[in-house]
Amino acid sequence: MFVSREIKLDKNPPILQAYHNADIILRLPMGKRIRDIRWLSVWCRRFTVDFGEVFIPAALDVPKPRVLPEFKRLAHGLRSSNISVLDAKTFYIPNLHYDGNGPDAFFWVGNGSEPDLLGIKVPNELGSLEPLRAYQGEDIEIQLPGSLTVYDIDWLSVWSTTYHHNFGHVYIPKDLDVPPALGQTKISPPWWYNPTTTTHRPPNTNCRELLAGRLQIKWDVQGENIQIELIGRIKGDQYMAFGISGANGRPQMVGADIIVAYYDAEARVFRADDYYMSQISECDGKQGVCPDERVGGRNDVQVLTGYQKNGVTSIKFRRPLQTNEPVNDRAFPIDREVSVIAAIGPLNIRREANAHSHSSVDVNSDDIQIDFSTRNDQSCPTSLFDTKEEKDSKPLWPTRELFGETMITARIGPMGGTRGLPANADFPSLGMAWYLNDLLVPELFVERGQTYVFSVEGGDKPSQLDKFHPLYITDSPEGGFGLKSESEQRREIIYAGVEYHSDGYADPTAAGRLCEWKPKTTDKYAEVNTFEEYLKTLELQCEPGESAFLNWTVAMNTPDLLYYQCYMQRNLGWKINVVNPGQTSQRNHINSSNRIESYISNLIFSIIITITISPAIFNCFNA
Repeated sequence: MFVSREIKLDKNPPILQAYHNADIILRLPMGKRIRDIRWLSVWCRRFTVDFGEVFIPAALDVPKPRVLPEFKRLAHGLRSSNISVLDAKTFYIPNLHYDGNGPDAFFWVGNGSEPDLLGIKVPNELGSLEPLRAYQGEDIEIQLPGSLTVYDIDWLSVWSTTYHHNFGHVYIPKDLDVPPALGQTKISPPWWYNPTTTTHRPPNTNCRELLAGRLQIKWDVQGENIQIELIGRIKGDQYMAFGISGANGRPQMVGADIIVAYYDAEARVFRADDYYMSQISECDGKQGVCPDERVGGRNDVQVLTGYQKNGVTSIKFRRPLQTNEPVNDRAFPIDREVSVIAAIGPLNIRREANAHSHSSVDVNSDDIQIDFSTRNDQSCPTSLFDTKEEKDSKPLWPTRELFGETMITARIGPMGGTRGLPANADFPSLGMAWYLNDLLVPELFVERGQTYVFSVEGGDKPSQLDKFHPLYITDSPEGGFGLKSESEQRREIIYAGVEYHSDGYADPTAAGRLCEWKPKTTDKYAEVNTFEEYLKTLELQCEPGESAFLNWTVAMNTPDLLYYQCYMQRNLGWKINVVNPGQTSQRNHINSSNRIESYISNLIFSIIITITISPAIFNCFNA
């Protein structure tokens, strides 16, 4: 058993006890430094006997924390100030920013010239191996797991285990000379304490379903804080809320202290905000459904992590059981049951909870009481993640088609929820897609022997993956060539948009400045009937720079089905139908004929209506 403790060497130090294979930290007295002494010994003052000593060289280079560069900024807003190695196991990461939107992202360490999938997960600042939450300028410390030390690794990164993305990294030099990890930093290594029992605390299994099939809560009291996870089937313009009812014994909104959680698609972060409800009305800065920060309070909620899957959003956060705000905040009692409220509702233009009339499906109408101190309070029938996603009440928009065009613009824009998915698409809505000639992921028709010019404006900043979308033509239904392993790349055939160097390295050639269609306010995909109406709710935002051009002459032996895709993201594009010369012109003629027939039919119908109604109008005027 390793035991570690700190001993202060003041004028009356404690008498040494027995030690066996122990790690200890000595603090020199009266501001002395290691260079101020020549030796250190274990000395018996009573008998003036030296039990052993070590001499301190005059030119000793004392191990000390080392400062590294900041995280390399590659994706999802990851950045920091200069990172420090405090000891052999501890990293200090100041001013950490990360949007929390990377799927299954973790602190990740390993060996080699670049981060890869052979790395090792590192617990976050709470010692948890949950996917990373969003960080907004926070200072944290993390420690390497097990017996791993900084001398065993070449880099520290933030890595997505799902998509094998490196969001940013920092290299670890080999000549580090840092102190050993003996518990002197804020986070203690696992062996630093001596537990009084070998019984481990059982995992928390508290779960209540608050809205049937729509909203669940998990919780765990941790010292003076409570950790809550809200799991809800919500849309992109909705929030989920939970808190202490305004009156015990019934679900009362007025006077309630709630936490509103949602995904901020514009900032690409998960949020949880402290609210107080003084009345059922929109917040005017003084009264209504108001964030605490808008009415003179503070947000006592800290988001820990969040993720989305199968149409379900999970947001985990923490807040004190008892805050110091007597007006806006109510305590979470742990000595009795308390009535709670839960709701799902729309966000307004300020991205705040909108005051609205609730129905029985989006707010609890019965009194729900919870004793937060209990464990194994499990009444959730099943995980929402295991249930099928509810289909949108409105149908999919018809698949767009693009044919007869040889000059094609390629830009990025929102998918329009599930409604923008092409018919028979077997991939989920990822929130972003290619717009060709301002059509959302159209099915493209090209002719063999014809040359097509794509003006690509998908972003040309490889250091920021959310602003780097090179276009390429491939036989892969999913794309994302730059994310794949060498074996996966060998199975994919590329027809345009990628060049190979003499060393075999692939490089995308068509990126260009970033032009992105964005909602003018909130995303209105659920409120419109057609894609054409949806496009009117968007506006095109372009960064300075030039377009890139992809020239593709379709060979006569090109397969019938290809795909336009993004080099650094999966599932942003759709089908290319390759036809023989002249067939797109025939298709264009057929469609034009159909449009003319439709126009003539509508015109005849209008004439009939006019003729039928006119006598009635005439009689009315002559009545």
